[in-house]
Amino acid sequence: MQAEPKNSQVGPEPGGSGAGREQGGSLVGQEYEVEIGPVAHGGHCIARTTEGQVLFVRHALPGERVVARVTEGEEGARFLRADAVRIIDASKDRVEAPCRYAGPGRCGGCDWQHAKPGAQRRLKGEVIAEQLKRLAGLTPEEAGWDGTVMPAEGDKLPAGEVPQWRTRVQYAVDPATGKAGLRRHRSHEVEPIDHCMIAAPGVSELGVERRDWTGMESVEAIAATGSQDRQVILTPRPGARLPLVELDKPVSVLRVDEKTGGVHRVHGRPFVRERADGRTHRVGGGGFWQVHPKAADTLVTAVMQGLLPRKGDMALDLYCGVGLFAGALADRVGDKGAVLGIESGKRAVEDARHNLADFPRVRIEQGKVESVLPRTGITEVDLIVLDPPRAGAGRTTVAHLTSLAARRIAYVACDPAALARDLAYFREGGYRVRTLRAFDLFPMTHHVECVAILEPVTKGA
Repeated sequence: MQAEPKNSQVGPEPGGSGAGREQGGSLVGQEYEVEIGPVAHGGHCIARTTEGQVLFVRHALPGERVVARVTEGEEGARFLRADAVRIIDASKDRVEAPCRYAGPGRCGGCDWQHAKPGAQRRLKGEVIAEQLKRLAGLTPEEAGWDGTVMPAEGDKLPAGEVPQWRTRVQYAVDPATGKAGLRRHRSHEVEPIDHCMIAAPGVSELGVERRDWTGMESVEAIAATGSQDRQVILTPRPGARLPLVELDKPVSVLRVDEKTGGVHRVHGRPFVRERADGRTHRVGGGGFWQVHPKAADTLVTAVMQGLLPRKGDMALDLYCGVGLFAGALADRVGDKGAVLGIESGKRAVEDARHNLADFPRVRIEQGKVESVLPRTGITEVDLIVLDPPRAGAGRTTVAHLTSLAARRIAYVACDPAALARDLAYFREGGYRVRTLRAFDLFPMTHHVECVAILEPVTKGA
């Protein structure tokens, strides 16, 4: 069924009713009645206008018929962005969004509040499968994946209930009111809120939303897993003075330097203590740590089950952060094994060295993986873990890794497109995917975490 354009809700276009629009004229506000097609990577679904333009539609579900209002794009553009502002034929997977701040033009933090939890995981699975096929030429079976996306422990809840999982929330501050809120989708505008439903209890109990943050650009709230450590990181607007921070629970305070971007302690500890794999990890200055309270343990378990480390193994942990996987490897390869971690962030390297000080056979090097690894002179290893940033590792780094003849490689990925691209590079280097597992560690959003285990292709295979 073809899309039918509806009347614009933002007033007439320049030149009259729209029939005489100049090529390239804005289509923002134009409405189309469309049938929604498959899910796409990024938290939206695909539809087409009568003119054949692709619409990336948020707040919709596959198979629905909706009225979609254009939010970005112009005539002749390759695609348009739109919101489903009226549902004509609803999917059986649709629910009323539990969060009152979700919906067209509102908070951009969640993508799938309007979908049942099981449907959200199916949609994420469809995205992974599509990216694997398109970018790596792999079917789920060829990737050793059963097609499921597993919820974290405790997250399998009925429709209408929302897991409180986000242990780190970055609030934006409305400059006009000084109130904390969250950004609207693809916008600098702030949606004021009084409570974020996906925030972990340790974040919510601070009461950030009830305070005046005049002069601040953002307030990041952190509630550590496995300790009572709480922290807020303030980013002031140029020339603004820090407020007196009085929250509902004891909290450490850090600030971001407006000139250098560095993070400095104002009050309390400059770090939080996170717990995973039976160890306590220091994470300083707002450094990276998995956001879901079950994520670190879930991923360590998946990686170690896939790698099956042996005593005496030599292992690499690339993009190692504060040493989560390096510590897990060191514990399992024993005194005769060795682990080298590489991380670009100076503060994360300091934390990793502190966290792994009781392992004399662990070394942490600072710098970019593509620069540091060739300088090490390492020509052979037994195991590799890589947890690259969202853009992935890239062809050059993957080529170097495949030359090291590792028995197994664990690739931890937060972006299925980057994962698929890199899996294709690994195949060029003689490695195949043995197993792939997917975990829903970001409920209500489009994000998903994957762990791929790779091994060399046997001769004659």
